Amino acid sequence: MDINRPDVLASLSKAFYDYEEALVTNHIDRLNELFFFDERTIRFGTHVKEHLVGHQAIAEFRRSRPPGPGGTYRRSIADVLITTYGDCFGTASCVFTRPGEQRQGRQQQSWLLTTTGWRIVAAHVSFADA
Repeated sequence: MDINRPDVLASLSKAFYDYEEALVTNHIDRLNELFFFDERTIRFGTHVKEHLVGHQAIAEFRRSRPPGPGGTYRRSIADVLITTYGDCFGTASCVFTRPGEQRQGRQQQSWLLTTTGWRIVAAHVSFADA
């Protein structure tokens, strides 16, 4: 198995940064598209109400979540680590900070290459106390 084959790594990196752009601009349709359409897709967030199982639950959460100030979610990401395993699976992780938030956020995603492109099959977001 090839780890971080350059073409696969570039492709997943593009998908990761596409997700990041959709997140900070609150592009709900694109965010929902980037999650794998399956009842086993999961997203664990920072609140109990964000323990979401299934694409439908994730999409409903996105639609109900109010946009941040100005309709965006301002944040800065760092320590991005994207790793691909073979040609159709990979992980992406980063830390993030948001204005006014003392804690550092952590994001971890598992991605699968499907016939429609890279899709998140599992995601976890959490905060670490400063």
